[in-house]
Amino acid sequence: MTEQTPSPAEGPAQGPVPEAFHRQPYSFVRRGDRLTARRQKAWDDWAPSRVLDVPRVRTDTSVHPDHDFDAAAAFGCEAPLVVEIGSGLGEAIVNAAAQEPGRNYLAVEVYKPGIADLLLKASQAGVDNVRVVQANAPEVLEHMLAPASVDELWVFFPDPWHKTRHHKRRLVSPAFAELAARVLRPGGLWRLATDWQEYALVMREVLDASPHFENLHPGPLADDARPDVGWAPRWEGRILTSFERKAQEAGRVPRDLTYRRLP
Repeated sequence: MTEQTPSPAEGPAQGPVPEAFHRQPYSFVRRGDRLTARRQKAWDDWAPSRVLDVPRVRTDTSVHPDHDFDAAAAFGCEAPLVVEIGSGLGEAIVNAAAQEPGRNYLAVEVYKPGIADLLLKASQAGVDNVRVVQANAPEVLEHMLAPASVDELWVFFPDPWHKTRHHKRRLVSPAFAELAARVLRPGGLWRLATDWQEYALVMREVLDASPHFENLHPGPLADDARPDVGWAPRWEGRILTSFERKAQEAGRVPRDLTYRRLP
């Protein structure tokens, strides 16, 4: 897999490019966006109504700093909002949307074939409380979502970026924790999961150090002698996805963390 720069947005840039845009590394790698016939049909049928049209700055995954997201208009109703960062093929978020029709679910994903799969699953499940934004997650949290507008934030199995020189690309960082704190309502939950032990420890250290969050399952950090200390129990709403199944088959143990936004 090779790294790719996000594609320039079609048409002229919509406003000046913020200086921060140039400084921040991306936490994702863009893969090919070519769709199979099945995925293309799902995209054609459902993207117009379920993939949000957001103003861009310079690339097709950016979010204009002046964008104001109207959740009630996007979903057609007011309801608690759950945001999943990196929804992949949509297995977790579509299942949750079907189980909790009284909530609205926003998937943040950059991979077009994954979004197409999500749209297909949503249509097959008959759910209408899922929307998708194809955008860079930090920009969504910083520019698109209103402060204290999110009930739950999910970050399940983000890219661990193993090489030391790539650690700056990791999504979960002190800067991202600040953005998460911005959008979560007081008492809102941040749920995380990873199948890489070292990254799980980093997540825990980052969130424990944040003044905005409370660990709902505190305890000493796990080590080889106590591998299950300090982790949240698997949340029943997080189904076993195909990605996690592959991780388990490879011998990796998923770790869950749950933090609450402090007032």
